[in-house]
Amino acid sequence: MTTTNLNPFTSATAMLQMLRELRLSSVELLEMHLQRIQRLNPAINAIVIPDYENAREAAVKADEYRSKGDWSPLLGLPLTIKDCIDVQGLRGTAGVEAFAERVPDADAQITARARQAGAVIMGKTNVPPMAADLQANNPIFGRTNNPWNLERTSGGSTGGGAAALAAGLTPLEFGSDIGGSIRIPAAFCGVYGHKPSETAIPRSGHFPGNPLPSPGALMGVQGPLARTAQDLMLAFSVVSGPDVGEDAAWRLDSPAPRHESLADFRVAVLPRIPWLPVDSEILAAQENLVVELKNVGATVEEAQPELFADMRAHHELYSSLLTVLTSVGRPAEARQRLADGMRNSSDMFGDAGARGLEASASDLLVWLGQREKFRQSYRDFFRSWDVLLAPITIVPAFPHTDLPWPQRTVDVDGQAENYGLQTVYPAVATLCGQPATAFPAGLTRSGLPIGLQAIGPYLEDRTSIQFTSLLEREFGGFQSPPGYD
Repeated sequence: MTTTNLNPFTSATAMLQMLRELRLSSVELLEMHLQRIQRLNPAINAIVIPDYENAREAAVKADEYRSKGDWSPLLGLPLTIKDCIDVQGLRGTAGVEAFAERVPDADAQITARARQAGAVIMGKTNVPPMAADLQANNPIFGRTNNPWNLERTSGGSTGGGAAALAAGLTPLEFGSDIGGSIRIPAAFCGVYGHKPSETAIPRSGHFPGNPLPSPGALMGVQGPLARTAQDLMLAFSVVSGPDVGEDAAWRLDSPAPRHESLADFRVAVLPRIPWLPVDSEILAAQENLVVELKNVGATVEEAQPELFADMRAHHELYSSLLTVLTSVGRPAEARQRLADGMRNSSDMFGDAGARGLEASASDLLVWLGQREKFRQSYRDFFRSWDVLLAPITIVPAFPHTDLPWPQRTVDVDGQAENYGLQTVYPAVATLCGQPATAFPAGLTRSGLPIGLQAIGPYLEDRTSIQFTSLLEREFGGFQSPPGYD
């Protein structure tokens, strides 16, 4: 088989099968992707830190290993990694000019596990500065455009990775998520993304953050994006497990999916949040899916964990914790300026964010206790339900904007709404560390992807991924954007 006959949107799992059956070499597969990157990447600007020569050497070695009977799970598969995740010897800038030449001297654990499994790392993908925006645009590498519409964002902060997947530039991406940074780009670009359970995949080696594990690293996780749910399952299997230090004794025994048939799933649908506007086409896509699930025999009802009836209190707690975690190391004067800015913004959760910046150690302990009550509410809930279905975004991919954050809005059915409200649905899973799988759910009338999320029981990541895999099998999944075949 020649690479001219290979569909660039073939799944990673299928590509690996071709490699194992010697119908394709790793060198051929890599060159096919590099040719597409050369041709298509300039317009979308997704892969910004290339490592093509090292990738070529790794592909040659992968073919040699396979000829000797090596069956490593990712052997010879080219892939990309988000700029914020450390790759030894390759720049890791977090999109910040002061770190433009930062080169880590060690792989993040997630990178090391991908390498050990035989992956060929082609390069790193674009992010916003400090991974702190819902679009990927920074002063070092510029802006990433959405393959579905170059005038719109691919999302953030794993925006480069989602765009590269949608355009067929990579079959697999590893990103990170604390505010929807895997799931929002997945939804905006029409691909799959899995935010793992908080302790299921190592979190060290992320910049910004700590190179080594930290007991204070809450909510932020690293995980895969792909074009199929099956590829998410493969990637999860490869990189999941304990972080540095804990791996001396701890093992992750991730349970099998709860069900093998959609008809057996008990699907709760998160009730509408009264104060949160959502694009009508996203809501319609969710309702259509509910009808389809009922038609195939699944149990589907509106339901939510008991404490989630007051989602405003839930999101205020999330906002406070998020600002604590993302402002570590800032000078006191800078923290105070940011707190004042939050209070003066139009964001309804600005006060909660400002409290996070001014918090004492005792405040943090109180908030962690409140978080545990929400976590217990989820544990009780998932005794009766298998997944919680909800939107992941309140709008499809929005037009690029360079306005200061407090001045930004998004258009929800013709009404300008606060930009910061886009973090509410991601936080439904993030605050408590639940696994959540974003999946394609159709297109808008204007041809933009719509994505939803399936939130699962803690450490039962395979259940939410399996659910989206069954949806894909029954109703369809990824579609390639026009003009990228």
